[in-house]
Amino acid sequence: MTAAATLLILGADGDLTKRLLLPGLGTLLAAHEVDLEVIGSGLTERTDREWRELVATVFESVPEPRRTRLLESARYIRGDATDADVLAGLLAACGDTPIVFFALPPAVTARVCLVLDGLDVPDGLRLALEKPFGTDRASAKQLNALLTRIVPERRIYRIDHFLGRATVLNLLGTRFANRMIEPVWHRGAIERIEIVYDETLGLEGRAGYYDGTGALVDMIQSHLLAVLALVAMDPIDRVDEVVLRDAIAGVLRDTAVWGEDPVAASRRARYVAGEVDGRSLPAYADEPGVDPDLGTETLAQVVVAIDTDRWRGVPFLLRSGKALGRARKLVRAVFRPAEPIEGLEGTPRSDWIELDLSSGEVQVGLTMNGGGDPFALEQTTLVARQVPGALLPYGEVLKGILSDDPTLSIRGDVAEECWRIVEPVAAAWRAGRVPLEEYPAGSDGPDGWREATPG
Repeated sequence: MTAAATLLILGADGDLTKRLLLPGLGTLLAAHEVDLEVIGSGLTERTDREWRELVATVFESVPEPRRTRLLESARYIRGDATDADVLAGLLAACGDTPIVFFALPPAVTARVCLVLDGLDVPDGLRLALEKPFGTDRASAKQLNALLTRIVPERRIYRIDHFLGRATVLNLLGTRFANRMIEPVWHRGAIERIEIVYDETLGLEGRAGYYDGTGALVDMIQSHLLAVLALVAMDPIDRVDEVVLRDAIAGVLRDTAVWGEDPVAASRRARYVAGEVDGRSLPAYADEPGVDPDLGTETLAQVVVAIDTDRWRGVPFLLRSGKALGRARKLVRAVFRPAEPIEGLEGTPRSDWIELDLSSGEVQVGLTMNGGGDPFALEQTTLVARQVPGALLPYGEVLKGILSDDPTLSIRGDVAEECWRIVEPVAAAWRAGRVPLEEYPAGSDGPDGWREATPG
């Protein structure tokens, strides 16, 4: 890890800092000795004492005397980071290698970077940005050009906390570290792959961000395409910032909407009033802060194809939504059924392997002889449970930043490829070519979605 660093959090008065960033940092500091100064900055009036009290609540597990040193050095500086003088003062306040974490809306982040481009920046400066990176491929390309004028690409950390999940990284070990799965991980054996991230949570007061984003950009354009790359990449001989990120980029360059038909390959919907886990939810269009005329989707589904020898002809279904009846966060590979065997009763079913993206649990649906009648076929589910990772996802992400290791950050070309993949879908939706369906909160979504994939 970096010998000494200052983490400067812009937007420290926001929800992301309190809910995700600081708790993740707390798990990192509890597990690793880091010489770190934490400075928060935002538009809200707050004293150093109030900032330290907030930080203290999530640093409870940090052993002494490190916890005391961290709290004593923690400071809060009120200011508008889009002001050049304020931003220069914030950078000057950093006592050690500055790491600027943009816990800000993407549009504000871009404005701060424009200001930063005109300043003399400190040596070793690192930039950590939250997704989405731009609003389309063109703006992502412009943002990347701006960022690399400020610091080299290697010191730009585009945050996708999904890549900090131990459960997602478990995909690498599950695929490559045994001889059971990789030999059959291809189109000759696999019929389709589904990557699903369904949530029971509704809008939860996030209309200011979500209503201008929607499920397609919030989840599929970033998180689920990152998972897709790990699922579909060719074998690698090591995991580092070059090899892993090259493999991710290679998969995404070969990925496109199924059949190059965004109308047939995509669906969208939003929830209407219903009940989830005993809670009554209003219709999305009636949620505070929502503009119904925007037509923002809360459930998105896109089928993509990967044009490689390994995966050509295999549909990859990406789906994510809110206010659904079941929380399902998984990667599921469905194998082609085996040929029937004369003398055995029943037709072999499609076997499958599923990785739970929340718990890391791996399940395998395996066709075998029945327990009662050895000549009858049945399917048995095998379960392997994973020990939870020591760090929260943001802890893993921050560990990479503090270690000056961009392996788990999104490279600039990857961010642009993710936009390229979803842009035809977004354009078809804006043009009204794909209907905005509805589903009751607490349901599994509109009827027929799970089964339908383009031919």
